[in-house]
Amino acid sequence: MDTRWTELLRQQGARFDEAGNIAFLTGREEAALAKAASIVAPLAHLGLIDAIGEDVTPYLHNLTSTNIKSLPAGRAQLSSLSGPKGRMLASFLLWRIENGVRLALATDLHASMLKKLGMYVLRSKVKLGDSGNDRVLLGLAGADAETALGSAALAIPGNALDLAQSGDVAVIRLADGRFVVDCPADKAESLWSSFRNSGLQAAGTTAWQWLDIQAGLPLVSARTSDEFVAQMINYELLGGVSFDKGCFPGQEIIARTQHLGKVKKRMFAAHLEADAEVLAGTDLYAAEFGEQSCGKVVAAAPAPEGGVDALVAVQLAVHETGSAHLGAPDGPQLSFRPLPYAVD
Repeated sequence: MDTRWTELLRQQGARFDEAGNIAFLTGREEAALAKAASIVAPLAHLGLIDAIGEDVTPYLHNLTSTNIKSLPAGRAQLSSLSGPKGRMLASFLLWRIENGVRLALATDLHASMLKKLGMYVLRSKVKLGDSGNDRVLLGLAGADAETALGSAALAIPGNALDLAQSGDVAVIRLADGRFVVDCPADKAESLWSSFRNSGLQAAGTTAWQWLDIQAGLPLVSARTSDEFVAQMINYELLGGVSFDKGCFPGQEIIARTQHLGKVKKRMFAAHLEADAEVLAGTDLYAAEFGEQSCGKVVAAAPAPEGGVDALVAVQLAVHETGSAHLGAPDGPQLSFRPLPYAVD
């Protein structure tokens, strides 16, 4: 991350943890702010990889879970890279840039995925690079987000996953009405100031992650890499899988799961009444499964009113019972809550 940009954030009260996550308030205060106000958040928990070159479209098309060949310049796309067993190694938000494609993924997977993707380049005319020092991602959410974009003279995309370009700044609208702004590092300070002057409140990583949970939008991280087939975390429901694009790593298992209807686990929203640190990848348990894990936490964040909100991938039979236990068969009890989209 650009040092001038990080210094500006520190001057405005930002704190950075060892993983690079940013906080302006406590975790619960961040979530409460995201629920009640319009916010702007540095998306430091997302790293950037640029794939550049004349072969970039077939290269990524043959690797990822979605149809890159049909991706136009004015659209973004959810996608993923899976292993041979069909389990997701990383999830991406990706979009076209000049001469290539930019991928946003969990920062704690950035280095390993840059290396992994590099193994597939071979003779393809593709170069991979880390654009994290040259570019900054900002997240905007809330009723005043569009006004703030307009005040900064940025074009506003109209539909979910549309991308609007204003010079060297791209704005992507997410399905729940939030926006991701991809800008050069040397413009981050001026855009941040403009958004703040438009009334957006400064928020950190937890605020954005809580909004992801409310949207039912999973992000595969180091703790959950190689854990889930796409359907286990509803990725095909979110448009992150194409079933008619041809082969890609793990495709046979993902397609078989889809066409035979053998999805035994699904991702649901959940709530824990107790205040606790809940980590992605934590095992879940239920009486009918005894000592055997029945699922895992996909993501978690402090809830505004207390306790913890989470996305969890669990056996369908467990969801039908209405609750699961965190970390052990007699651990704290999670109750399920509805997602903003239907799950079969």
